[in-house]
Amino acid sequence: MPAQYYRDALRLAIKERRNCITSGQYPYLPVLDDFIPEERAANGIDLGVILVPSDFIVGTKTATRTTAFARNFMPLLPENTEFALKWRSLCQSHLEEGIRDPVRLYEYMNRYYVQEGNKRVSVLKYFDAVSIPGHVTRILPERNGDPDVELYYEFIEFNKISGINFFELTKQGGFAELQRLMGKAPDAHWTEDERLKFSSTFYQFQSAYEANGGKRLSTSVGDAMLAYIRVYGYQALQAKSDQEMKQSVAKVWEEITLQQEERPIDLKLAPEEGKKAPNLLSIVLPAAEPKELKVAFINDKSPATSGWTLAHELGRLHVQQVFQGQIVTRAYHDALSENLPNVIEQAIEEGNKVIFTTSPRMLPSSLRVAVEHPEVNILNCSLNKSHRYIRTYYARMYEVKFIIGAIAGSLAQDRPLGYICNYPIYGQIAGINAFALGAKMVNPRAKVYLEWSSVAGMGDASKRLTDRGIELISLQDMISVDAGGFSYGLAQMTEKGPLNLAMPIWQWGIYYETILRRVLNGTFRTEYEASTKALNYYWGLTAGVVDLRCSGLIPESTRKMADFLKRSICSGICEPFCGPIYTQNGWTINGENSNNGLSPEQIVSMDWLVENVEGSLPSYEQLTDEGKATVDLVGVDPSKKEQKGGS
Repeated sequence: MPAQYYRDALRLAIKERRNCITSGQYPYLPVLDDFIPEERAANGIDLGVILVPSDFIVGTKTATRTTAFARNFMPLLPENTEFALKWRSLCQSHLEEGIRDPVRLYEYMNRYYVQEGNKRVSVLKYFDAVSIPGHVTRILPERNGDPDVELYYEFIEFNKISGINFFELTKQGGFAELQRLMGKAPDAHWTEDERLKFSSTFYQFQSAYEANGGKRLSTSVGDAMLAYIRVYGYQALQAKSDQEMKQSVAKVWEEITLQQEERPIDLKLAPEEGKKAPNLLSIVLPAAEPKELKVAFINDKSPATSGWTLAHELGRLHVQQVFQGQIVTRAYHDALSENLPNVIEQAIEEGNKVIFTTSPRMLPSSLRVAVEHPEVNILNCSLNKSHRYIRTYYARMYEVKFIIGAIAGSLAQDRPLGYICNYPIYGQIAGINAFALGAKMVNPRAKVYLEWSSVAGMGDASKRLTDRGIELISLQDMISVDAGGFSYGLAQMTEKGPLNLAMPIWQWGIYYETILRRVLNGTFRTEYEASTKALNYYWGLTAGVVDLRCSGLIPESTRKMADFLKRSICSGICEPFCGPIYTQNGWTINGENSNNGLSPEQIVSMDWLVENVEGSLPSYEQLTDEGKATVDLVGVDPSKKEQKGGS
């Protein structure tokens, strides 16, 4: 039998070599010494004997014998050679008692290169061994800002706390996200039982993934598994049988294939004129009496306790009035005080075909229900999230904040300005920076002192600013239901209380009206079918979903400047993030001599502050419980802000 096994392995090797040559690949084993200097290898880290994923063993340390193997580690030398005799002898040993001696390996960027034991690896790979014992020396790459290198160092930190080396991701931040989704603290070490359960679950998932066609995808099994966990959760993944897992993987297949996209989000900056979906039945059948479309608005709080919910409720009432006879709406309040998936399921059972969940904290449940109900359109109010089964929507409030910053800068003269933000989440950072840049545009010496209401409350944040003698402060973005809640936007702090000067306006009614018109005329569906990415709506002044109101207390010349900036932004003449932008850490964003604005993706993912902002992003530990829950889903990572720059 070993002789027959060798002949089979030789055929596999010849086939692999032929395929590599045809596709322009090097047909033999890669050699580590060809791209890593010997002195680097000599200074490697000894990891001892560990189990190594056989798929990750890809080459040899030195050029000796490299051409004796095809790229898949199958043997290429003829059957009558001493090499073939030794291979068959190892094959016999494996069949009788198993190959036990560890091979010697070098690891670089989570790929392994054999120093001693090439034939043992070849035999074990032929018999589809999942892992191979090896004495491993790790070679660390230089940290030079390369994304692949930074991702590798994230893997090393994950490997230290988990002991897992077979779980591979292709995007930064994924390992920390996995740790969080498993319910573990960022630096919490795994127990042996947790490692064993994760390993078993991973290989069960891999089987279901490959059964659905995963080998045809460019994404890693780890990417696919993380996408699955985002939908169903880690505990649910562990509880499924092989058949149940195969079926549920099929349900989230679009979410998995989305992981292949280098830029998975299709960011829609304005409502597009799309081609209406044809109604083929109307050609052959008489028109039926149209039924009213049922639309649900699910809120995390109530209008009586939350200004955010109140604003969305006013948007719902606007829709109800505009679409009388076409759309009927219903609001579900305080959904997070109940079982949220059950609330969404109830809305579906009651016939709602479009569902808006109006808080980022409701995104995971929204996604899970959307996968189970593809017949229903579910949208979540959040930003910078990539999911195929739901769409997200948010407003470019930073455009208004830029204008308000210019107003504040023109009024402040040489006095400092204040800014109070709620959560360090995507979209809010752009608002802080836009305000500061607007102030600096009209007043080059303008300084903006930043505080966070999600750290110790709005009252304390405001007091910390007024104790500095700051009188002009950008407060919350909308009316609050709390006492004194009518003070929002840019306010002048006086002994009698804040005086509103310039107020940002969220036009949720217009936002919802525009989306629902697209649902009614069919463009909503055709837009989805025309894309393979996650659809994020990020509309602004041009769509009428945000606006600005100025108080009569502002001088007429300043109001004219604000109107001019608004018209300029709407026409595309003015971009808040235009030209070279300097950060607190001395980076130059967008180039010293560039007059181009930042891309929408750069604005959405902004996690740095401009140079004239005094303050920083709060640490996770400083946040309130609600702040932590929000940041877990759509927050920037303060630990990474020192690593990033631009030019």
